[in-house]
Amino acid sequence: MNILAWIVLGLIAGAIAKALFPGHQGGGILGTMILGIVGAFVGGSLFSFLTTGTLALTSAGLSLSGILVAVLGAIVTLFIYYAVTRRSASY
Repeated sequence: MNILAWIVLGLIAGAIAKALFPGHQGGGILGTMILGIVGAFVGGSLFSFLTTGTLALTSAGLSLSGILVAVLGAIVTLFIYYAVTRRSASY
């Protein structure tokens, strides 16, 4: 997949994942794009693992099913990111 398709997929998947994930996520348009691209790799790799049984670093394609896989991967990525970077609110 060329870089322009990755950017478009990243924007679409990142924006949908941020809209579906509860809470406020910062990062702006660049953060949304990176989240979506990472989500496409995470979702594509998880989908590959679940369907073939082997873990391969793959990306979701620019199609309706690819966007769905990328959004699910971006939500998983957001969950892991916030679980790792969660700080206590006691100042």
